[in-house]
Parts: sequence; C-alpha cells; structure tokens
Amino acid sequence: MLVKDILDSTKISFSFEFFPPKLDSDWDNLFQTIADLMPLKPTCVSVTYGAGGSTRDRTHQLIVRIKQQTDLTVVSHLTCVGSSRDEIRMILDNYDQSGIENILALRGDLPRGQAQWLQPEKGFAFAAELVAFIKKYFPHMGIGVAGFPEGHPETQNRLKEIDFLKAKVDAGADYIVSQLFFENHDFFDFCERCELAGIRVPILAGIMPITTRQGMVRMAELAAGARLPASLLKAISRATTDDYVEKVGVHWATEQVRDLIDHNVRGIHFYTLNKARATLKIYESLGVTDSDQLTG
Repeated sequence: MLVKDILDSTKISFSFEFFPPKLDSDWDNLFQTIADLMPLKPTCVSVTYGAGGSTRDRTHQLIVRIKQQTDLTVVSHLTCVGSSRDEIRMILDNYDQSGIENILALRGDLPRGQAQWLQPEKGFAFAAELVAFIKKYFPHMGIGVAGFPEGHPETQNRLKEIDFLKAKVDAGADYIVSQLFFENHDFFDFCERCELAGIRVPILAGIMPITTRQGMVRMAELAAGARLPASLLKAISRATTDDYVEKVGVHWATEQVRDLIDHNVRGIHFYTLNKARATLKIYESLGVTDSDQLTG
C-alpha cells in the first residue's frame, strides 16, 4: 500500500524507522525489535540508507525481508550520493521487482572523509531531481522527502530552505518526514512556513527519545543543528545513571507526542535506533497499547 493512501485514510500516522545491521549477528536482534513493535500497529516502517550508499545491499536485503515476512508497509530510503542515474534506475528496478512501492528520496549524508557536497558523475545534484526521476520512470511508486524544522545545516537562508523543500514537493513528493526535534514549537513554526509557501502535503513529525548521555552526543552529531533545550539538558544533568537518562528522555518524548497529537499532527515518525524499549515506554506512558488508540 502506498503511504500517501494510508495518510489519506487515517487521522494520524505512526511509523518507525530502522537501519540495516552492520554485523550478520545483529539481524536476529533487529527482527526481535520489529516483532516487539508490531503489536503497536504502525502504519508503515522505513529503512535507512548509509552515507554514500554504504548500506545499499543490506538496505535492500532488510526491505525485502520485512516485505516478505511481515504485513508491514515498508519504505526504503534512497539517496543521490555516490550513484549515477543508471545506478539509481537499477536500484529502483530491483525494488519494483521485489514489490517495494514506497521510497523516501534524499540527497543523503556525505561519505566519511568528504567535507563538502559533490554531485556524483552522471548523478543528481538535489533530492528534487531524484523525486522527478522516480516520478517519471516509476510513476506508480509513492515518494516521501525530508524536512528540517530547525533548519538544514547546509542552508543558512531559511527562505531558500523552504524553497528547496517546495521544489521537492512540486517534483512529485507525496509527504514530508521531519528531522528529529526536541521543541514542538519549532515543528509547528515549520509547518506554518510550509503552509505559507504553498506546501500542502502531509508533514510527519520525527521523534527520537534520548536514552543515554553518549547517545545524546551522537544524536547531536548525526542530526547536525539539532537544538537541545536547556530545560532538557538540566533534567539530564540531574540523572545519576543512564537508566535515569532514559526516564528523562522518554518522559520528554512522551510529552512531545501528546502535544503533537493534541495539535492534530498528520503523523509521528519514531527514530527507533533498532531498539523497541523507548518506543514501547512512550506508548505505555500515554496509556495505550497500539497506535489505533492514539487516534481515538
């Protein structure tokens, strides 16, 4: 099922993101996580694509396995980095033949050691070009794109940032998934600016609970520009162990989700980091056992 059709038929979407395991020994743990989260009845799940296409084969392997072994709607990330147009078309052909019909089209993170963005030879310069390519050659596929409530780290001009996002939507994107954020005000402001720019597609809010101090630092590195509010940092500074850090992080994320639901957000996208515990605790704190109860 296409994600855009799911969004058209549901009041609020709840989705989870996973990444391909680096080690073969981690596959069973990941599928245990997926099994633990399935009772929450997500509307879809997505699988990331490593910087420079570094996880291409494992991404495809995980996507197909989820498709074959579960009844989940699955979305594959696809990036411009490190691939020519012919290579991108080959990847999309493989997905199409495997019954994968949803793509999250991204420019992608820079490969390790590369300081600035370089357009791949015979490749795409921007995600909008990738969206247009998918729309032209695979018009039956659904397409999502990324949005940045706190601003894209490489685009200082916030007006241009929204213009770039609108270009992706105008090229054929069906919905937007936001980068993680910790202040809902930033997300609501982002949605209003999208509305002013004429962007009318659904926008899903990206939520990633902090569970350890080390994870918080890593999160800030991965999501360049992510703003950690002083009140959240103060609460974490009072935590004596990572168990208490997780309690703080889950509580903060739970309040974010509650507020987003109260403001009729179109969807919430949980960045799970391949772990079920924090997401399960958020649902538990909200007093529900599956996503259906959150839309009531």
